[in-house]
Amino acid sequence: MLRRYFGTDDFAAVSAEARAAGTERMRVDLGLERDQSRRFALWMLLYQLDAAPDLDVAFKSEEERSAARNMMGLLAAQSGEE
Repeated sequence: MLRRYFGTDDFAAVSAEARAAGTERMRVDLGLERDQSRRFALWMLLYQLDAAPDLDVAFKSEEERSAARNMMGLLAAQSGEE
């Protein structure tokens, strides 16, 4: 996904302009994507980039929102934020 949206596997090498453009493309693709797994993956990367839409906007079902909350908790625990 990094290569697709940012043109590299090295996110640290991405300029601020390319980061903003790639993030915007991801948000558009999230809105258009119908496959639940792909939508979730896009949302998770956007979440890690601090650019994800709210759960109620991104996911229609409570099951998807719950899965996203669980992943958010796991990431927070891993980084020591919890």
